[in-house]
Amino acid sequence: MEKPSKETLEKWHKDSNNWKLRTFYYNKNDKRLFIEKRNPNYGITINFANTKSYLFLLICLLFFGFITYKITANK
Repeated sequence: MEKPSKETLEKWHKDSNNWKLRTFYYNKNDKRLFIEKRNPNYGITINFANTKSYLFLLICLLFFGFITYKITANK
């Protein structure tokens, strides 16, 4: 599969239809997992159209849940 050009990536990023509630990026054509936010000073966001994004979120939730469990179990 051919990698999209820089112009295509920029077009997708600026397209308001790819941003749900102006915060969540959702573009099935974009295979990247992490995307710069609309304002790059605010960091990155996840492409929620990528199926790997849900696995990433699940792993994060499990990790922080485990840490919380370990902290509260020792009291």
